Amino acid sequence: MSKVMDGMRIKIFADGANVAQMIELALDPLVQGFTTNPTLMRQAGITHYATFVKELTSQITDHPISFEVISDDFAEMERQALLLRDFGDNVFVKIPITDTSGVSAAPLLARLAAAGVSVNATALMTLDQVRVATDALGGGPPAVISVFAGRIADAGIEPGPLMTEAKSTLRPYSNLELLWASPREVLNVVQADQVGCDIITFTPDLLKKLATLGRDLADFSLATVRMFRDDAAAAQYEF
Repeated sequence: MSKVMDGMRIKIFADGANVAQMIELALDPLVQGFTTNPTLMRQAGITHYATFVKELTSQITDHPISFEVISDDFAEMERQALLLRDFGDNVFVKIPITDTSGVSAAPLLARLAAAGVSVNATALMTLDQVRVATDALGGGPPAVISVFAGRIADAGIEPGPLMTEAKSTLRPYSNLELLWASPREVLNVVQADQVGCDIITFTPDLLKKLATLGRDLADFSLATVRMFRDDAAAAQYEF
């Protein structure tokens, strides 16, 4: 792994829903936790949620794993959150910052924290949402605030200043960690570490690209030229 990573404090969590792949990644010292969500689960062909959770929590016991509730009703979210918590001490329960009508999940976040549930507040993209989640979860059990920096960038907004302010908002509470979610490129781990984020999620494909971090650019250029030439030769292109 790149020596650049050795000087970073940020933790890398693998984001996915492939059970075999996640179990394998748990053996990688670079990976310190896991996150998943219903979209990734559907893409991975998961058909039974409880079976998925049970298999992962029985195989991965030393890494935090975030599982998301699958309801749009706050009472049902709460019921599911309590069930998910009981699968293991390493489980964090992902609660969207609002329901699909935009109603704040703050009261639910506070109730779950009071019940001792480790919450991962997810899908945040504004500083107001960060403040709401911080007020609800600060001072309680370990919790994560997941700000979707990659999607903020997709909106044409530089996420760095927002993430810096988010970290400042969380700083008074030792139980809270800031997560840079939905990264789009390897550079994001450098940016996330520089602003003080505690965690960044990486897909397996992005994890593979970490090997290029800090690579000499002249060497990288030459490798790229060779790749183009080798692919042209393999395809047997002719003019």
